[in-house]
Amino acid sequence: MTLEMAKAYNPHEVEDRWYPFWESRGYFRPEVHPEGKPFAVVLPPPNVTGRLHIGHALNHTLQDVLVRWRRMQGYAVLWVPGTDHAGIATQVVVERHLAAQGLTRQDLGREEFERRVWQWRAESGGTIQQQMRREGISVDWSREAFTLDEPRSRAVREAFVRLYEAGLIYRGDYIINWCPRCQTALSDLEAPKKEVRGKLYYIAYPVKSRGSSSTTSEHEAPSSLVVATTRPETMLGDTAVAVHPQDARYRHLIGATALLPLVGRELPIIADERVDAEFGTGVVKVTPAHDPVDYEIGRTHGLSLVVAIDRNGRMTEAAGRFAGLDRYEARHRLVEALAEAGQLVRVEDYTHSVGHCQRCDTVIEPLVSTQWFVHVKPLAEQAIAAVAEGRTRILPENWTKTYFDWLENIRDWCISRQLWWGHRIPAWYCRANHITVARETPPACTQCGDTQLVQDEDVLDTWFSSALWPLSTLGWPDDTPELRRFYPTAVLVTAFDILFFWVARMMMMGLAFMKDHPSRTEAIDPDAVPFRLVLIHGLVRDPYGQKMSKTRGNTVDPLEMFERYGTDAVRYTLVAAARPGNDVTPQYSKLETYRNFCNKIWNAARFALLNCTPEDVAGAREGTTEELPLVDRWVRSKLTRTIAEVTQALEEFRFHEAALALYHFFWHDFCDWYIELTKATVTAPEDSAERRAARARLVSVLETSLRLLHPFMPFITEEVWQRLPHEGETICLAPYPVADRSALDPEAERQMGLIIDLIKKIRNVRAVMNIDHAAWLDLLVRASSDDAHDLVVAHRDHIRRLARVNRIEFVPTFDGLRHVARDVAGDVELAIPLEGIIDFERERERLQRALEKAEKELNQLQQRLNNPDFLARAPEDVVAETRERHEELTERREKLVAILRSL
Repeated sequence: MTLEMAKAYNPHEVEDRWYPFWESRGYFRPEVHPEGKPFAVVLPPPNVTGRLHIGHALNHTLQDVLVRWRRMQGYAVLWVPGTDHAGIATQVVVERHLAAQGLTRQDLGREEFERRVWQWRAESGGTIQQQMRREGISVDWSREAFTLDEPRSRAVREAFVRLYEAGLIYRGDYIINWCPRCQTALSDLEAPKKEVRGKLYYIAYPVKSRGSSSTTSEHEAPSSLVVATTRPETMLGDTAVAVHPQDARYRHLIGATALLPLVGRELPIIADERVDAEFGTGVVKVTPAHDPVDYEIGRTHGLSLVVAIDRNGRMTEAAGRFAGLDRYEARHRLVEALAEAGQLVRVEDYTHSVGHCQRCDTVIEPLVSTQWFVHVKPLAEQAIAAVAEGRTRILPENWTKTYFDWLENIRDWCISRQLWWGHRIPAWYCRANHITVARETPPACTQCGDTQLVQDEDVLDTWFSSALWPLSTLGWPDDTPELRRFYPTAVLVTAFDILFFWVARMMMMGLAFMKDHPSRTEAIDPDAVPFRLVLIHGLVRDPYGQKMSKTRGNTVDPLEMFERYGTDAVRYTLVAAARPGNDVTPQYSKLETYRNFCNKIWNAARFALLNCTPEDVAGAREGTTEELPLVDRWVRSKLTRTIAEVTQALEEFRFHEAALALYHFFWHDFCDWYIELTKATVTAPEDSAERRAARARLVSVLETSLRLLHPFMPFITEEVWQRLPHEGETICLAPYPVADRSALDPEAERQMGLIIDLIKKIRNVRAVMNIDHAAWLDLLVRASSDDAHDLVVAHRDHIRRLARVNRIEFVPTFDGLRHVARDVAGDVELAIPLEGIIDFERERERLQRALEKAEKELNQLQQRLNNPDFLARAPEDVVAETRERHEELTERREKLVAILRSL
């Protein structure tokens, strides 16, 4: 036991000291519990491009709570850290650095550019790892992985080859999302749609006369059809006009021919059920080379492809006089030309959803391109079955439906990217353009034997390598001890926004590659799912409920928060706000609350260490339960109940409930009451067996509380625990407390609860009546039971000291009493004479003002809670706080009314 403690808690000094201690001694490795039950977690790898954000801090903290808790329970915990090479994002960053030097990657060439990126990664890549250490997360750094290191690269090549050989990877022409800025293909998930205010252009397409006919139509053929479009520049790639087959307005024109305005190209008028008859006029232009739906219509009807926009977002030679123009400049010029020709019917304001590049926010361009694809339908069916059968659970369960909906409507996954940074596609072409797919560079073409081979220039989508993360980090494709022991992993903790990007793809890859792996076929648990549970948490939003982003300028740097409040306080704030499935809105008031909580822990420990010598604790006899004073039986019961509540909450992933239960016990039960109730005995000047036992019990409750708190607040708990009597080297490996049900004592909780409630009621009268804290009060008591009477008598010293009561008098009735404040605590009625203590008239005026103020705020809160828009749109924690404040004010109003009556 180290008795000396600084008067004030300095979180930075503590945090700087303990993480190197833990890491250097290997406490985070599974080998510390070689016989323990395996518990494996893979860290969602943050991008290597920059700094951690507050969302990472939430995600990492939740995982760390689970990992530290299980490690203390004796599990063999493996938590694998790593980073993602982030293909597009990293290349953008490095190209930006080159541009500042007046260079492009083409100036350097591929080999030199890749060398520069690796150099940049070596210089800046360690930033995130140091930030994660600052968070206090207990990952096994000896097993750190990088999605582009050699073991992961080998796994990627193996997966590609196997899927290709199974006919699930193919190369072909298809319409894809193209980013003109990043110059690469994007999957649908990487091109999220955003609401855009644009225009809807109505354009007259002349209808070519069918000539004379012996039969007459019931409809006169119109001179033109009016087509509505949001992108008039793409009309230069039109190869048809389409209507819905059931649309009676145009059924007679099916099979006729329209003419492309300004160009004169003949366009067949076709019927297709994919046409939305409610959009515009019900007539749409068909541009197979520049729209995904049009592409499918074109394939069905055998339409030709006319590419009018190139990969740079400029018009091609097919655009005639508009060739070479930027797509938006071409739109402007084209609309002017249509107006001059009398073929622009009208223009309307129109809001619609448009795909944007996730990385640079450029509007994507749908283009037909030769790319590599994964045929994911068979893989998706297995991933659906695994969750439907309960082999993998998703919590909260409402996300299961979203998971199913996406996988049931999945399209083939475009996996090739036109980048230089990433896993290069393991495919080679001979001079005859035959394809050879291989794990290593092949000596010759497998079809014709040509030895002059060229590797595909493209790299794989970043998500292809991260989809293998639970496999590759445990050694797949080899049969490793880690795969045998730790696969499937226990839990994956992630935000909902990458449920499709990452979670579903890991499910598909795990089921595809582990089903027949030797480690599964011979293992006790042969399941091929990558994880047993997917725990979805919300996003961290700003105080206005908006998603944080650099473009909005509302991001929060967790390191700044660590610096200001201390890491433990920030961790606790995030965990306490993490209600399952709900978004998190950190509030500065909560950060201050949990910073104060750290100070409370420090001060409680300092009191214990200043008053308890090692000899006191070592030689004391705490006594049996029957011998313990009521206050000790009470705190032991409350501690046991807290242990059970916290453990159950963690088992069910209700982190916020665990955090709040711990906060309430330590701050209120332990500090506010237990320490205060036992202080006189603990600090008694004369040595005695009673004093030594009280000191031993105080230290015992403190030490147990620290072990309970450690997964949430690792730094301060280690600092204090090391100063107390303990077994072992670190609190990281100390046993997590287990609830001893025999210590539960409802009767002790009831009895002590009455005494505490009585003291609270006296203090409340003092506060509400604005009585000087130093003033001593008289207390009149009427007990309705012998038990209540005896409790007050037995604990009168506690009541006097903690409520500053001078005299306690038992009376048979309160009838006839005037100028007293009255209240009830269980079976005890209490009255405090106020004559000579307060100015009644002034106090009545003050209380009346306080009542009016409380009622005014209460009415405002009630109006807010009665507003459906507020309940629907406000963040969950804001609504919860409003309800809590409403309850507080309601209770305060009732107390004020009661006290005014008593006056």
